[in-house]
Amino acid sequence: MIVFDFLKALSQIGDPRFLRVLGKGVGLTIGLLVAFYVLFLFILNQIGAAAWIAGLIGLPETWIGTGLGIGGLLLFMGLSIILMVPVASAITGLFLEEVADAVEAQHYPGLPPTTPLSLSDNITESLKFLGVIVGANILALIVFLVVPFLGPLPFWATNGYLLGREYFIMAAQRHIGTGSAKALFSKHMMRVWLGGTLMAIPLTIPLVNLLIPTLGAATFTHQFHRLRQAPSG
Repeated sequence: MIVFDFLKALSQIGDPRFLRVLGKGVGLTIGLLVAFYVLFLFILNQIGAAAWIAGLIGLPETWIGTGLGIGGLLLFMGLSIILMVPVASAITGLFLEEVADAVEAQHYPGLPPTTPLSLSDNITESLKFLGVIVGANILALIVFLVVPFLGPLPFWATNGYLLGREYFIMAAQRHIGTGSAKALFSKHMMRVWLGGTLMAIPLTIPLVNLLIPTLGAATFTHQFHRLRQAPSG
């Protein structure tokens, strides 16, 4: 079961290799979000937003500038709940090899050598995944606005499928190649989708979401090895 795969991954969270990936993933994620915020403030300054609003409502420009800065920070903190899903997951995808190696060294010794992606391929795949998941989240947001009673279900379902598919195939193709990895995913799609959804739910919780991509990469490594040995049918 996927729950047991997750518990195995969680039990290894203190592994120095896990902590190294976690540190790099969290650092890059926070750095990227801060860069977006700085860019947002820069654009507001370039277009003279504070001066325009101050002239419009008759308040001091310094007050408006401070308000825009605070408002922008609060906005990005709120948006980070959504942005953290694609950003953290894509960044952690860059380091999946390290997580998978740590998992397999401890739990699956004696495996034959893997065929890792090159750095350029890894970056390309992560950027492609980032684009797909951002687009999918925009679509999920539209569905939420049109059918709000569904709550976060569109986000969880959409990200569950995408995250599960991406991490499972990345874990599998190291051993069996991309074609066979996709075929194995198709065979066990519902199980992988469920695992991805269980990972997507806590990704919407601030701070907790910083841990999930690394644990998710480890979880799907376990799931791949388990499903690879599963009987047909």
